[in-house]
Amino acid sequence: MGCLGNLLWFIFGGFLSGLSWCLAGCLWCISIVGIPVGMQCFKFASLSFFPFGKEVRYGGGAGSLILNIIWLIVSGVPLALEHAVFGCLLCVTIIGIPFGMQQFKLAKLALMPFGSEVY
Repeated sequence: MGCLGNLLWFIFGGFLSGLSWCLAGCLWCISIVGIPVGMQCFKFASLSFFPFGKEVRYGGGAGSLILNIIWLIVSGVPLALEHAVFGCLLCVTIIGIPFGMQQFKLAKLALMPFGSEVY
């Protein structure tokens, strides 16, 4: 299911979700201070392109908390809203529920990406 799910995901919406993460990463990389944040965006763009079969574990310390607060104010809310809206739209049909759940996973990640690890 992982390979087929990722292929269908990429064709029917994963491409747009990944592009939004890439756009956020490019905007963060404009300044020298934002480059580490932009690199984190690019890492999560690859997750957004192909999310099936991957798990996100949350953790971190005080540095992650401060970066997550700055991220939330600047870029996190629009990305989280995008993923939440797409997730609700996908969960309308029974076939779309697995894809909607992946969108909700990405919405949670968009709210607190720092200190998170993808397995």
